[in-house]
Amino acid sequence: MPKENTKTIAQNKKAFHDYFIIESMEAGIELCGTEVKSIRRGRVNLKDSWCAIDDGELYVKGMHISPYEQGNIFNRDPMRVRRLLMHKREIMRLFGTVKQEGYSLIPLSLYFKGSRVKLQVGLCKGKKLYDKRADMATRDAKRDMQRAIKERARG
Repeated sequence: MPKENTKTIAQNKKAFHDYFIIESMEAGIELCGTEVKSIRRGRVNLKDSWCAIDDGELYVKGMHISPYEQGNIFNRDPMRVRRLLMHKREIMRLFGTVKQEGYSLIPLSLYFKGSRVKLQVGLCKGKKLYDKRADMATRDAKRDMQRAIKERARG
């Protein structure tokens, strides 16, 4: 089975800082032509976006895709709500966990898989301030250890 080439377009780094990612899954996204052209140029922002389930369908809200320069009348609203494409059973399972356990659905990254645009959606739990501080402390400790190893190797 040949491996499809994937090219990451945008990542939501804020999501990794603000949430614990419990599970992640891939979803297709419903776009119009000028949006795809704008995405190819990397003109997309996932920073304040989130996903919601309405009437058994999954939508991404707050995702900004800049208008395509040569798109003129065909451009759509950059902040419009876009439908995500997933199997009904998966959407209903996510709906149950979000309602029962208070998790959030957050877009983690946007990428091309072959010629199609895919969105990685994460089932996330919010971090408290002390969790964020602990993460920063471990990251700093790792950085200090790497620096010390480099110094030893030189010296």
